[in-house]
Amino acid sequence: MTPRGLVLAFAPIFVLACSKEQPGEIAPTDSGGADGASSTATSTDTDSASGTGTGTGSGTGAPKCTNPVFVTSDPNGGWSNGGYYVHNNMWNSSAGLGPETLYACSYNNWYVVSNQTNNAGAVKTYPNVHKDYSNVPISSFNTITSTFAASSPHVGIYDVAYDIWTNGVATSDSTEFMIWTENYNQVPAGSQVANVTFGDRAYDVWKTSDSSYIAFVPAVVFTSGTVDLLGIFNWAISKGWLPANSTLGQICFGVEIVATDGADATFQFTGFSITSS
Repeated sequence: MTPRGLVLAFAPIFVLACSKEQPGEIAPTDSGGADGASSTATSTDTDSASGTGTGTGSGTGAPKCTNPVFVTSDPNGGWSNGGYYVHNNMWNSSAGLGPETLYACSYNNWYVVSNQTNNAGAVKTYPNVHKDYSNVPISSFNTITSTFAASSPHVGIYDVAYDIWTNGVATSDSTEFMIWTENYNQVPAGSQVANVTFGDRAYDVWKTSDSSYIAFVPAVVFTSGTVDLLGIFNWAISKGWLPANSTLGQICFGVEIVATDGADATFQFTGFSITSS
């Protein structure tokens, strides 16, 4: 029997671009721990930049979701709430998907239970919450910041991350930004090209040769805090990796799951917001 007020989703609502990931982003075949992406690449640049970077080493936020009003096991199931969209996003069907169910109390209080086996290091799912923008010029913003809180099971292979689309959403002209907040045995696409510090947080920067994918991997994982997204965009513009006239298409936050060691694993999200002016 379905509890009163519970919404069940069994059919896709619409296809969302957070499902499009870089094919080069893979996981190593052996465990590397959760202390950041392993790499044999050599950093070629070190910068510091203005911006905020606060947070703690353990997930904080609202109490965990215990009475969800939305539940879906559909690969493309999702729910609109509070101006955001919560999306199960089991996008990589070619990699052989295991079961995954998303439970949501609100856009900023939800969790997902996933059971995935490793298939050559391929990312299989990206359950997330996101907000869409209508190609708004990045130069029109004075601030874009986001806060989050998340906790993860420390099994298998995954990264908890922002996935942000500029210059269209998953088009041939798009630039995809990923900001990893926690990494467990995962490696970004491309190669490491720089180090940068925003506020008090240092990142290794990875990108593809055409700059269509740029990933920021923190030197120290953080499971809650505030991220200065506009500061990151402006830094990429200053490096010549993002055109100055670029536009914002979509901001997502969730977890890229490669594997959970073939057992149920729970990923909790207990805080999220985007603030801009």
